[in-house]
Amino acid sequence: MRPAQRRTALPAALVALALTVTACGGDDSSGSDEPHGVAKSKAAAPETWPLTGLEAKGSTDEDHPALVVKMDNTEASSPQQGLGSADMVVEELVEGGITRLAAFYYSQIPGVVGPVRSMRASDIGIVSPIDGTIVTSGGAGVTINRIKGADIPFVTEGSAGFRRDDTRIAPYNLFADLGAVAKATEDGKDSRPEDYLPWGSDSDFKGGKPATSLTADFGGSHSTEWSYQGGHYVNTNSFAPADDQFSADSVLVLRVDIGDAGYLDPAGNHVPETKFVGDGDALLFHDGKVEEGTWHKDELTSPVTLSTSGGSMKVPAGHTFIELVPIDSKGGAITYAK
Repeated sequence: MRPAQRRTALPAALVALALTVTACGGDDSSGSDEPHGVAKSKAAAPETWPLTGLEAKGSTDEDHPALVVKMDNTEASSPQQGLGSADMVVEELVEGGITRLAAFYYSQIPGVVGPVRSMRASDIGIVSPIDGTIVTSGGAGVTINRIKGADIPFVTEGSAGFRRDDTRIAPYNLFADLGAVAKATEDGKDSRPEDYLPWGSDSDFKGGKPATSLTADFGGSHSTEWSYQGGHYVNTNSFAPADDQFSADSVLVLRVDIGDAGYLDPAGNHVPETKFVGDGDALLFHDGKVEEGTWHKDELTSPVTLSTSGGSMKVPAGHTFIELVPIDSKGGAITYAK
């Protein structure tokens, strides 16, 4: 069971409205399979979405946790599927100097996404602040034990919605129908995750230095390149097709320390672990500019707080791509230009 203390109740006014609508609905001619006189619970939407800070309009029929899909991020994954529907994406270092994506879905649930890959211990600090459920191909035994020890639910092959694409080569052929996954993870709670980031508006953004291009170098065989085009940041070396890429309103770079997860992958590489706790430098790219500050997390389960020398840093509401770039001493680097 997910720890309830990390979920917050929906506004009372919205809950009351939902109850009023249910009470005044009259005859139900929807063809529901529910017994006569038993109304199906329908969770009211939150006022804002926790993974984007954007206004939530209407209501949602699917009362599911935030789903975090572990997605491959190598050329073998091309074309990635469903990335453009994510609320937020986090990029993390894995073994061999490559990266993997944690794609977050909550405000909208697409169909098929993937390729779905395995978990890492780094995911504890990434997923637990919003009490999410990981959609994954599995993980090493030590990783699974740590994920379970952190009380993070996960679903994997053999669960509802998972399938193999025979036109692709394993292990890059596992995909998940998130509609089926979301249905299977409904919990009947009128609640929402905590805000993942300190959301604000464009007026809160204090960036002044021009930054229309940036490169996040993970210190191995992969760098992620961004270009500010048409009001959004475009990942110019994405493995997603042009019509299904993640359109970032902001790119948030957090410099992190990297440790050793304590085991080797099948190729004999040491598996790194992102230390997503404590504090470090932060760079917020928005509207073709950059704001410098610091990030802080008291515990792995804590939300991220951001600050500058002048006070708090807020991320303008929208779709954000978070780059967990290793600190310089671990080989990582961030460069940007006008």
